Amino acid sequence: MDDSTLSRLLREFGLSDKEIDIYLTVLDHGEAKASVVADDAGVSKRYVYSVSEELEERGFVSVNDHAVPTTIRAVPPQEVVDSLTEDVERMGPALEARYSKATPETNQFEVIKSRVTVLKRVTALVREATEEVSLSIPYDHLSEVESELRDAVERGVLVLLVVTGTDPADDLALDGVATVARAWREQTPTMITADRTRSLVAPPQMIARSNSGERAIAFTQRQLAPVLIGSFFGNYWPMAEEVYVADAHDLPETYADFRQAVLQATLHLRAGAEPTATVRGRALNADDGPGEISGRVVAVRQGLVEPANNSFPVEAALVVETGAGRYSVGGDGAFVEDYEAETVVLDLPE
Repeated sequence: MDDSTLSRLLREFGLSDKEIDIYLTVLDHGEAKASVVADDAGVSKRYVYSVSEELEERGFVSVNDHAVPTTIRAVPPQEVVDSLTEDVERMGPALEARYSKATPETNQFEVIKSRVTVLKRVTALVREATEEVSLSIPYDHLSEVESELRDAVERGVLVLLVVTGTDPADDLALDGVATVARAWREQTPTMITADRTRSLVAPPQMIARSNSGERAIAFTQRQLAPVLIGSFFGNYWPMAEEVYVADAHDLPETYADFRQAVLQATLHLRAGAEPTATVRGRALNADDGPGEISGRVVAVRQGLVEPANNSFPVEAALVVETGAGRYSVGGDGAFVEDYEAETVVLDLPE
């Protein structure tokens, strides 16, 4: 290995160019006086002393300052390599543990030219969802994703479905295909957002005809997904007619998806129950607000099921009566409520 390669590798372990020069000079001598190292490395003796102390702390050399004059001895290279290897091996699990805590988000845009590919992507998004799916799809193509929708509902995913190009009065047999389903006679874009991050939108003509020349767009970006969700709830969900609502969940249950928590609280309230909520999150109007609130759910604001009582399309909120007062609670990105929830535990008092 030539000197330039060796220097580059030592630099990767955090040594500066001057530290490398001094260390390699010490290696050449095995052991030498500070003055000799200074002359060979082209630096002052005082600098040699300073750098040698740092190299000693890192296990590259040992400084014999009990002798007169002071000498600097190179630690046997194998011991240095063993020490560096041990440090790297110890670092590995810690790096891996931190890496596994978060999945990196990609800001990916893709233009899709094929109807078949669009439907495959819709199927994959439903299959991979863990919390929430909002989907608008022609009823004639529902069968291509029906199995994945049923599986998603079974594993607790909130599935909000609009089937288009069909009469709401027909027997659509949507039991178990969604958490809440609506139908609309009009043909609308096929759109899906999964877990508030991954989205796809395709024009109606692309799904209706295989050779339409239209293009779909798929993207993975948390900042843009709310735009598509807002369009779904603002333009299509209110226009479609509610045709199916699943039964309320058995409680207690913990929800990371806030819309699911609002829906379940709504269904229990309408059944005459008085659910309680324990909400972890943060107060929006006070820097020192509570990290958790708990109390009885006294009201909801929502447009997920009829009759809707929200004041704007994407509004979903709980009103929780606690011992310290009444809080309005919103989900991720809440801005009009008192409290932003991270998780909600719903329960029924005994």
